[in-house]
Amino acid sequence: PGFTDEGLRAAVSLRAADPRLPVLVLSQYVEQTYASELLDSGDGTGVGYLLKDRVGDVEEFVDALYGVASGGTVVDPEVVRQLLRRRRDPLGRLSPREREVLALMAEGRSNAAIARSLVISEAAVGKHIGSILTKLDLPPAEDDHRRVLAVVTYLRG
Repeated sequence: PGFTDEGLRAAVSLRAADPRLPVLVLSQYVEQTYASELLDSGDGTGVGYLLKDRVGDVEEFVDALYGVASGGTVVDPEVVRQLLRRRRDPLGRLSPREREVLALMAEGRSNAAIARSLVISEAAVGKHIGSILTKLDLPPAEDDHRRVLAVVTYLRG
């Protein structure tokens, strides 16, 4: 493993493939996007997200494991706190680079102008914009209104 987010990505993929599969994630940190996806998967049962450094009691861990395996839901209080904060601040989901891109979008800059300003490729700008739209949970649209909605969200934030 690369010791990044491959375990979380695997957990989300496994649940997507079989929403009834019990999955308990032990993570070093709260990755809000993956935590949200995992906890929203299936009908929300048989799933858990615990932080490694807060699992100190073997009996509690085993109870959590059995609870998830039998269809329960176990979530570390810190995960809950961060997810609730995220729902209040939609911009909190964005990386610093995505915030930069969104700020330049709010200035009315084109993708090419954003790329020049940040010294990145236009393809990278497009990927950042796609990620921004996804993280802000903007509904799919057949026109460019999502970009405008993203800017409005930024200006309100």
